[in-house]
Parts: sequence; C-alpha cells; structure tokens
Amino acid sequence: MIKCVVWDLDNTLLSGVYLESPDHPPAADPELTGVLAELAGRGILNAIASRNPPEAATYAQAATGHEFAAARCGWGPKPAALAEIAANLELGTDALAFVDDDALERAEVSFALPEVLVLAPDEVADAITWPAFSPSVLTEEGRRRGALYLQRRERQAQAHAFGGSRDDFLRSCRTSISIAMADRADLPRLHELSVRTHQFNSAGTELSQAALAGLLGSADHRVITVRLSDRFGDDGIVGGCVIATAEPGAPDPGIWQVPLLMMSCRAIGRGVIDALLAWICATAKTAGAARVAVSCVITPRNVPLRIALTGAGFRAAAGGGAGTAEYVRSLDGPLPAAPAWVGQEVP
Repeated sequence: MIKCVVWDLDNTLLSGVYLESPDHPPAADPELTGVLAELAGRGILNAIASRNPPEAATYAQAATGHEFAAARCGWGPKPAALAEIAANLELGTDALAFVDDDALERAEVSFALPEVLVLAPDEVADAITWPAFSPSVLTEEGRRRGALYLQRRERQAQAHAFGGSRDDFLRSCRTSISIAMADRADLPRLHELSVRTHQFNSAGTELSQAALAGLLGSADHRVITVRLSDRFGDDGIVGGCVIATAEPGAPDPGIWQVPLLMMSCRAIGRGVIDALLAWICATAKTAGAARVAVSCVITPRNVPLRIALTGAGFRAAAGGGAGTAEYVRSLDGPLPAAPAWVGQEVP
C-alpha cells in the first residue's frame, strides 16, 4: 500500500527546470497536477525531493495549488532525502513511491532503497490505477490525511519553539482522548486502521468489516474506538482494540485477551497508547479480571508497540505460537495511568 508519493520537480512536477528560469519559473505540469489531486483525494500523501534550493518547494506549492506533507530540497543523494521524508512522516520506506524524470536518479533510489516503488513521470497515470494506489476503503479520516499531516507539522514546529517540557507542551495543546464502544458507523475506519497501521498493530494482519461486525454482536467481546483531538484539530478515530472478556466457564475466566490493538502513527508521542492501555487494565480489574494479555505478532515494524506494552507493565510470556508473544500484565497492585496532561472521556 503506497502511503506517500515523493516527487522530483524539474521536468516532473514542473514543465521545465526551476533554476534555468529564475525570473519566470516553469509552470506546473497539468497532468501530474491532476494526479496530485487524485492521490490526495484517496488519502495518499505527496512530498517533494528535488535538487533545488528550498524556495523551489514553496514555488511548487503555489504552482500546483497543493501543500505538500514534506519537502527535501538540496544537492544530497535522493535516497537520503527519501529516507528523511519517511522518518519525518513516521512511515516505512516501503510505503513510498518516487517519481523522477532522470533515469540515473531512479536507478540510484532503486539500488539504495529497493522497497520503494520507482516511476518515471509517463508511468504515473497508469500506475495510480494499480491496487497499491487504491485503498480498499476510504473514510473521512483517510480523505483528510493530508490536512491532518499539516496539522502535525504545525504541532511539531510549535513543540520545537516551546520553552517548557514536553509534558507542558502537550498539556498546552489541550490533548483530548475519547475511548468508547464502537458502533457500525465506526467499522470502515477500524478496518482501514487494521490495513494501514504497522508500528502499532498487534495482529499484523487486517480485520475485515464483516469480522468486526460479527464481534459487535458478541456477548463476550468488546470493540473499542479511540478518538483524539487537540487545539490544532480533530484527528478522529486514531486507534482501537478488540477485547475478549473473561466469561464464566472460559478456559481462564480471570484473564482478558486482547487479540487486536492498533493505533495510527499520527498518535505516536501524544499519550494515546498509554491512555488506552491504562483504560483496558482499569476496566478489566473493575470487571473482576486478574490479568490482561495482548497477543502480539513479532515484526520488525511493531517494536514501538512492544516498547509501549513493556512501559505499561506488560511482560512477554511463553506461548502464542511461532512468531507471536503474549504480553501479560497482572492487575494486582498499582495499575498504569494515563498521562496527567491528557483529558480523557471513557464509556
């Protein structure tokens, strides 16, 4: 699934070379400008990596009428620029496509980052019909993804300029988290998250809307949504989980199983995963459970989730099958707490 297309400028997004006409820079390529709009409408981000001065990116935004999620302009190697863009957007480089008219630049990226989809400009119109550019479901949060990343960029800029601690800054953001039982209207977004999330996804696979709908009507399951907002804007549903509650007669009635825990990367560092884990533990203890276990498929991408689980007092236990660990937490004694600066609404 392509989550971000990174564009060159000269003879690609621009119909000419930017530095060759300083007084009258080249116009935007009309066909590729249309592709930008189409991708944005599908929730796919657009970024710039160009051998030009930084002001070229500002010009490209004005020429195309599109604000880019990230831009790296300079004379360094393109693979390094793509790696920086992926890190800045908290995406894997395997979620990137790269478009450049220069065959040498394309070859360099293909060699250094073989997981990146590399395209020439004349291949793009056909490529956007491929499944990798066509999300199976597109929610309101998905359509607003570009705007949400711009909010994120503004939040990061203000964080860098803030004079106090990180916690003080997040408190000043008026971060608000709402945890609630899901209903049918939430299922497309929960399915979308199960497809798109990797760093914070315990199951490592997507869950269909039909499967989620079946769990909604189950007496021994809870399907949970997590919404996030702050003074920069409303992120909507950024996470969720499925909980198999302990029922009388179950093999282990004292344990709540969490077969799916997932969170958007936009929520990273904002206290959301901590608040959700604290809520799960507190709710389970109130219901009489003695332990909570999160089944976690071990992948190189979900290390941040496993760190968050460990920080909340979960410990990997034997079992769960090949490539899977059970992260178990006893509910005896003090429970994990949501960050003090998070305003929280719970069901």
